Amino acid sequence: MAQQKKGLITRLLEGKEKSEEYARSTLPTNRWQLFWDIFKGNFGKIVKVNLLVLLFCVPTIMVILFGVMFDEANSVTYPFGANLTVGYPAYPDQQGISELLNLQGDMMVDWGLLISMFIASVGLAGGLYVIRNMVWTEGIFVANDFWRGVKLNYKNALQTTLFYGVILLLSVSLINFAEMTLALGDVSKWQRIWMRISQGTSYILIVMGGLMSLWMIAQGVNYKVTFFNMLKNSFLIMIGTLPQTIFFGALALLPFLLFLFNGSFFIAAGVIILLLFGLAYALLVWLDFAQWVFDKYINPKIQGARVGRGIYSKEDGSSQEMISGSGAEIEYRRTLLAQGRSRLVARPIKPIDDSLQVYELPQAFTREDLKRLKESKQNIAEDSELYAEEHKNDLRYVEYNQRFDELEKSFEEVEDGKKKKRKKLKPPKKTDDE
Repeated sequence: MAQQKKGLITRLLEGKEKSEEYARSTLPTNRWQLFWDIFKGNFGKIVKVNLLVLLFCVPTIMVILFGVMFDEANSVTYPFGANLTVGYPAYPDQQGISELLNLQGDMMVDWGLLISMFIASVGLAGGLYVIRNMVWTEGIFVANDFWRGVKLNYKNALQTTLFYGVILLLSVSLINFAEMTLALGDVSKWQRIWMRISQGTSYILIVMGGLMSLWMIAQGVNYKVTFFNMLKNSFLIMIGTLPQTIFFGALALLPFLLFLFNGSFFIAAGVIILLLFGLAYALLVWLDFAQWVFDKYINPKIQGARVGRGIYSKEDGSSQEMISGSGAEIEYRRTLLAQGRSRLVARPIKPIDDSLQVYELPQAFTREDLKRLKESKQNIAEDSELYAEEHKNDLRYVEYNQRFDELEKSFEEVEDGKKKKRKKLKPPKKTDDE
């Protein structure tokens, strides 16, 4: 009874992911399935993570709303499209004023975003860590893991947000400056061309900086890497996976596209999604995709790195993963092999019930009583064998035996490979001191 209570408490605290009944073969076989399993199976946790991230993004949202209100106020205060000869007050020269106001307003918004990034990076760091653990199918405590992620990942998150904030500030300023210069009209043909090139380059830089920033946050939460290496790797990964990066980047930001449509319905839907799961959804989509890229291009080249975390490969049974990992994990698997296959797990065992019982000998028993005792034991043994035969193809027993066979085979292949290498190597010559 005490053991059952202990198991119940353990399951409640650790969750399904860390319980003894959790089998690797129950994991999805690809990243699309993994995303859907996480989203529908951990929706409550996703909402909690989203609220925590959103809490620290409030200053950033307020800065953006200020920029929108500033533009609307300017459009009301300065009737740029009105007939200036009728009405009061009259504005004699409107040339370049609209572009100047845009330049000033965007400059204030961009500086406000840079300052708010110091707070927003707290939520980003914690949310990335929790979502990454979900992608790795690890048991999580949302609050504890969130603050642990802030402690471990805040520096990388802040570097990334400031990097993109600076790019946004410079690019938007160049675009607005070019617009104002062109509006004034006192430019030559070649100056006009250079201004257009400057605008186009700035837009490209904003997009590329955003895509690189996505890869930077994914690297920062998965690896220990310096800022400049993270910058270089992000550029290379972005160029190497540009179509996929654009697609999944757009897919991650899909809920926020609702704010681009006119109408109260789309705005209300966007606000509801943002409050419930919008930010956490974006992190989940991106980190799930990023893990696929890392497993394909980076993790196989890192000694001890685990490939395919969170998914189960049916083709190869993850034999290589069995012999990879830390030294402690490999030693643990060797210990399992040394202990042998567990008879309690490898074959069906009939649960104890009252259908068959051992015959109890009376105090004064006869030869007939001994015969009945032997028959009762034999009936129980035959019934157990029949139960084992009927249930030997159950999924949990088949999977356990298959995994154990693969584990034995993987280590046998490794040992055979080591023996072949030893045969090829010539023994070193002894030195004179020896």
